Amino acid sequence: MTKKIDFYFDFISPYSFLAHKKIINSNDRIKFNYKAILLGGLHNLGGITAPAFNERKMKNMKNDCTLIAEKNKIDFTWNDKFPINSLYLMRGYLFINNNKKDKYFDLCFDAYWKNNEDISNGETIKNILSRCEINHNDFETGIKDQKIKDELKNLTNIAFNNDIFGAPTFVINNNLYWGQDRLGYALDELNN
Repeated sequence: MTKKIDFYFDFISPYSFLAHKKIINSNDRIKFNYKAILLGGLHNLGGITAPAFNERKMKNMKNDCTLIAEKNKIDFTWNDKFPINSLYLMRGYLFINNNKKDKYFDLCFDAYWKNNEDISNGETIKNILSRCEINHNDFETGIKDQKIKDELKNLTNIAFNNDIFGAPTFVINNNLYWGQDRLGYALDELNN
């Protein structure tokens, strides 16, 4: 059986974006299980104040993300609308067909962290859906389906119950690696 690394993410997380781009740029043929979570919900469960709501942490986070992007040659722009509510987009990731998930994933991340677009804006979402050939009305109905709502809530609760407290988090062999800078450790664990 092929081992895979679980990659817990939320579109709201600039570090998840940077980790994803590092994965793409690595040319490794490693399989990742992308695990959608609601980062705000995870923080609420853990009683964590997100860096977005702490002026000093926020300033450092902006600088840190820019340094990481430059060092890794990743096209990155801090989004003027940070933070947004990613609830519908994360539900959308769970709703759409598997054959469209990769494109949706890339377009949402690029729109927010590369193109400085407001991905909570209806027109931006419609554009992303159109480029993925996803019917907007089906999407709107799907993200309101109780099964999808429960799935995102359950994934977030499972993450919390497994000591995950932020995004990105990588899990392999029951070992947890938090942060884009821990990707290499997760890869090392995969190869052991």
